[in-house]
Amino acid sequence: MGRSGNPSKRQGRPNVVVFFTDQQRWDTTGVHGNPLHLTPNFDRMAGEGTHVYHSFTCQPVCGPARSCLQTGRYATDTGCYRNGIPLPEDAKTLAHHFGDAGYKTAYIGKWHLAEEEPVSEPRRGGYDYWLASNVLEFSSDAYDTVMYDNDCREVKLPGYRVDALTDAAIRYIHQNQDDPFFLFISYIEPHHQNHLDNYPSPDVYQGAYGGRWLPPDLAALGGTAHQHIDGYYGMVKRLDDALGRLHDALKSMRLSDDTIVLFTSDHACHFKTRNAEYKRSCHDSSIRVPTAICGPGFQEGRRIKELVSLIDLPPTLLDAAGIEVPVEMQGRSIVPLVSGDREHWPEEVFVQISESQVGRAIRTERYKYSVFAPDKNGNRDAGSDVYQEEFLYDLAADPYELHNLAGVESYREVADQLKVRLIARMTEAGEAAPVIIDAPRVKAGQRRLSVDELRVQV
Repeated sequence: MGRSGNPSKRQGRPNVVVFFTDQQRWDTTGVHGNPLHLTPNFDRMAGEGTHVYHSFTCQPVCGPARSCLQTGRYATDTGCYRNGIPLPEDAKTLAHHFGDAGYKTAYIGKWHLAEEEPVSEPRRGGYDYWLASNVLEFSSDAYDTVMYDNDCREVKLPGYRVDALTDAAIRYIHQNQDDPFFLFISYIEPHHQNHLDNYPSPDVYQGAYGGRWLPPDLAALGGTAHQHIDGYYGMVKRLDDALGRLHDALKSMRLSDDTIVLFTSDHACHFKTRNAEYKRSCHDSSIRVPTAICGPGFQEGRRIKELVSLIDLPPTLLDAAGIEVPVEMQGRSIVPLVSGDREHWPEEVFVQISESQVGRAIRTERYKYSVFAPDKNGNRDAGSDVYQEEFLYDLAADPYELHNLAGVESYREVADQLKVRLIARMTEAGEAAPVIIDAPRVKAGQRRLSVDELRVQV
């Protein structure tokens, strides 16, 4: 066991660090089959700690996903169902819960839960230490990192943006190593740089990954992957370098044995293969993310094969730190799964989709089932009383979701069963039970109607 910082202050409480990336696909990692050796540090963390093999966001949009991770509540419950809706000032976040338990709390990076820049103290979710930007992709660029401190003063940090945030995080840990701390590091990478619509990797990795391996869905569907995958992979590589630096820093301060580290992402990236942008769809290319946890309680190389949602991570962190999980949190701690107790674990994850549409989906081990509200606007409406079936995939036969089975007569019974399960998850999340209209029947050889054509029919 490594030496703790100050046992009299720590009193057995582990530090907690969240290493949070933005728009990172699960299959960027070696443990998920990527052959380019982009993530040796994540792969080692997953192999020696706990690898959450089937990990999914519950909302494939930046702001809503962040509201879920900060509060442990679905985006429709917090009211942050789309970007641009600030987190309510009275919402209890992880910072509040850890702070009430005697932890120092810190936030570094992208916030995206306010409607102002810089973010004033009441809108920071209760974090004590603040070095952040509400929308980091607008306040900064790859080699121009600008954030704001506790006094709303502009702080410009040197280096590539991933390195700048990592340096700041390591400085914070070093300065606070004698006290239990909860540190949330929120990177913008590997999200695209909005004003340029590109993926600016560090100079050293530019040109290293173009024309090499593509995930099968991107190889089949195209989109912008051939244009952008080189930069995207370079950003992933630098993030993994940063993860290694973080672990090295913890080891050098003899904090590794006393610190829980969670690595996860807000959503994935489909490179304009499923709609006109990068996310906001039910497909695994939008919702499946890499997740691993190491530290006290998460060692010994465990792999969790159950389906785990981002909504399950806040209660997990509190539970692992010995803090009572509040009743308003809507997910479930995975700590029992780590110890082998799988009783009553859900057999599906539930996803709410906004902005591109008002949509809902469930993902089981074998199937994906998704519906949309044809008469609602995803930027205006949080939900609907009526939905229509849009997607059904048999993941056993079609793991890359290339053949939509919605409306196929031989899958009608499966769709009906999934419809019941989806409605149950919607009501469990606090939504009213809707009517879900069957997809138009499709026979062999018949052309499937587009989403726009379906909207006209309803």
